Amino acid sequence: MRITLDYTSAITEPAGIGRYTRGLAWALAPLVLEDCLTLFTSEAPPEQYLLPSAGQARLVVRRIGHRSLTRVWHKLHMPIPAELLMGPTDLIHGPDFVLPPAVLARRVVTIHDLAYLRYPEFAQPGISAFLSREVPRALRAADHIIAVSETTASDLVQRLAVSPDRISVIYPGVDSIFTHSAGDQSLQETRHHFQLNEPFILAVGTLEPRKNYETLIRAFAEASRQPGGPRLLVFAGRRGWHCDGILNAGDRFQAADRIRFLGYVPDEALAALYQSATALAMPSHYEGFGVPLIEAMASGTPVIASTGGSLPEIAGDAALLVAPEDIDGLKDALVRVTSDASLRDRLIASGLARSQTFTWEAAARAHLRVYHETYQRR
Repeated sequence: MRITLDYTSAITEPAGIGRYTRGLAWALAPLVLEDCLTLFTSEAPPEQYLLPSAGQARLVVRRIGHRSLTRVWHKLHMPIPAELLMGPTDLIHGPDFVLPPAVLARRVVTIHDLAYLRYPEFAQPGISAFLSREVPRALRAADHIIAVSETTASDLVQRLAVSPDRISVIYPGVDSIFTHSAGDQSLQETRHHFQLNEPFILAVGTLEPRKNYETLIRAFAEASRQPGGPRLLVFAGRRGWHCDGILNAGDRFQAADRIRFLGYVPDEALAALYQSATALAMPSHYEGFGVPLIEAMASGTPVIASTGGSLPEIAGDAALLVAPEDIDGLKDALVRVTSDASLRDRLIASGLARSQTFTWEAAARAHLRVYHETYQRR
């Protein structure tokens, strides 16, 4: 079978869906010995995102530009078949919410979350409008749908009336860089580079309202005044929509001198940050999956997470769970995880065990089964 994976998001997005697409492609490549895997991208890939030679994978680059192709396919809805750009194919997988038009190829789409429907007040209006229009189109066109969590699958059934038998839940994996020790020298160099001279709580993700970071900063400010409380809060993530309130929250809660905003952090340094952190705090209002959660668990980092969306599903018993609006609960969790060594040890052990659930090899094999079953149903 000829399989084509739209690899464009792997090129254009360093984190989030880009990480998902890269992880899937790298895991699929050695498994498709009896198939042909094509990675299609409308952007020229930088060297660090090239796929290693393995199995039957090949890279097809059409330098059209992601925005231009999005405009043609998803804004103007010009029915230019994907096969004209991707070449002959039996199945196309769109890993980023949308699907291109096709003539004969079967189509599979991945839906990561319906946050734009669940919490429209936290969604950038332009993106929300695009997804509100294009996700239903993709769901109608898809021969099968992959959801990254049971939470997302349930949202699809309840909010968009998708039949459950059209959905397969496949958890993403955790990248191998987060499963190996960064080494003492790398840890020291990373802490020195970012001037992190005290134990710190880490938050990973784009600075945007859905992440609930203003609540985290308020809870941290109160916790830092408690005996044994945390002394430093570090954010690793690019600035997103409506981030000014987050950037200014330290001043409002008299904690600005104990907060660091690092911006986007490359994987190697991010792995060292996880392993250096006292804990990861993920207080999101809603997550369709929550990749930083499994990265932290695999790194041996205790986790504090909210009950928003899929986070309890993914964390299991390996995290302290707090409702997104519970400032006192989050404050207490920050103090507990900072001051209680036995609690940290328990969370680390539970997290390492839980992280074994999320491997890219298992995810890739599950995707291949979906591809073959979908193609055979034609």
